[in-house]
Amino acid sequence: MTTEEFEVIKRLKWACRRGMLELDVLLEPFVERHYLGLTTEQQQTFERLLTQDDPDLFAWFMGHEACPEPKMAAMVALILERNQP
Repeated sequence: MTTEEFEVIKRLKWACRRGMLELDVLLEPFVERHYLGLTTEQQQTFERLLTQDDPDLFAWFMGHEACPEPKMAAMVALILERNQP
Protein backbone atom coordinates (compact mmCIF):
# COMPACT_ATOMS: atom_id res chain seq x y z
CA MET A 1 0.00 0.00 0.00
CA THR A 2 1.40 3.36 -0.99
CA THR A 3 1.52 6.34 1.34
CA GLU A 4 -1.24 8.01 -0.68
CA GLU A 5 -3.46 4.93 -0.44
CA PHE A 6 -2.77 4.70 3.29
CA GLU A 7 -3.88 8.33 3.73
CA VAL A 8 -7.06 7.74 1.72
CA ILE A 9 -7.93 4.68 3.79
CA LYS A 10 -7.21 6.56 7.01
CA ARG A 11 -9.49 9.44 5.93
CA LEU A 12 -12.27 7.07 4.90
CA LYS A 13 -12.05 5.04 8.10
CA TRP A 14 -12.55 8.26 10.03
CA ALA A 15 -15.57 9.10 7.86
CA CYS A 16 -16.97 5.61 8.54
CA ARG A 17 -17.17 6.35 12.25
CA ARG A 18 -20.84 7.14 12.46
CA GLY A 19 -23.31 7.76 15.24
CA MET A 20 -24.55 4.17 15.01
CA LEU A 21 -22.51 1.10 15.85
CA GLU A 22 -24.45 -0.91 13.26
CA LEU A 23 -23.08 1.33 10.51
CA ASP A 24 -19.56 1.37 11.93
CA VAL A 25 -19.31 -2.42 11.81
CA LEU A 26 -20.42 -2.48 8.17
CA LEU A 27 -18.50 0.44 6.75
CA GLU A 28 -15.10 0.36 8.43
CA PRO A 29 -14.24 -3.28 7.62
CA PHE A 30 -15.41 -2.72 4.03
CA VAL A 31 -12.95 0.16 3.66
CA GLU A 32 -10.10 -1.86 5.16
CA ARG A 33 -10.68 -4.96 3.07
CA HIS A 34 -12.27 -3.88 -0.20
CA TYR A 35 -12.03 -0.15 -0.98
CA LEU A 36 -8.74 -0.27 -2.89
CA GLY A 37 -10.08 -3.09 -5.08
CA LEU A 38 -13.07 -1.05 -6.26
CA THR A 39 -13.23 0.72 -9.58
CA THR A 40 -12.81 4.50 -9.56
CA GLU A 41 -16.55 4.90 -10.12
CA GLN A 42 -17.33 2.57 -7.22
CA GLN A 43 -14.90 4.45 -4.98
CA GLN A 44 -16.62 7.72 -5.84
CA THR A 45 -20.02 6.17 -5.14
CA PHE A 46 -18.80 4.85 -1.78
CA GLU A 47 -17.49 8.27 -0.83
CA ARG A 48 -20.83 9.81 -1.82
CA LEU A 49 -22.60 7.20 0.27
CA LEU A 50 -20.63 8.39 3.30
CA THR A 51 -22.14 11.87 2.91
CA GLN A 52 -25.65 10.55 3.52
CA ASP A 53 -27.42 10.88 6.86
CA ASP A 54 -27.14 8.03 9.34
CA PRO A 55 -30.91 7.33 9.52
CA ASP A 56 -31.02 6.93 5.73
CA LEU A 57 -27.96 4.67 5.69
CA PHE A 58 -29.40 2.57 8.51
CA ALA A 59 -32.73 2.18 6.69
CA TRP A 60 -30.97 1.14 3.47
CA PHE A 61 -28.58 -1.33 5.09
CA MET A 62 -31.28 -2.90 7.26
CA GLY A 63 -33.65 -3.20 4.29
CA HIS A 64 -36.31 -0.92 5.81
CA GLU A 65 -36.21 1.35 2.76
CA ALA A 66 -34.78 1.15 -0.74
CA CYS A 67 -32.02 3.57 -1.62
CA PRO A 68 -33.48 5.88 -4.28
CA GLU A 69 -30.23 6.28 -6.25
CA PRO A 70 -29.30 3.16 -8.25
CA LYS A 71 -25.51 3.45 -7.95
CA MET A 72 -25.69 3.94 -4.19
CA ALA A 73 -28.22 1.09 -3.93
CA ALA A 74 -25.73 -1.14 -5.75
CA MET A 75 -22.98 -0.04 -3.34
CA VAL A 76 -25.17 -0.84 -0.33
CA ALA A 77 -25.77 -4.32 -1.79
CA LEU A 78 -22.03 -4.77 -2.46
CA ILE A 79 -21.13 -3.76 1.09
CA LEU A 80 -23.68 -6.17 2.54
CA GLU A 81 -22.48 -8.97 0.24
CA ARG A 82 -18.79 -8.46 1.04
CA ASN A 83 -19.42 -8.28 4.79
CA GLN A 84 -21.00 -11.71 4.92
CA PRO A 85 -19.20 -14.07 7.34
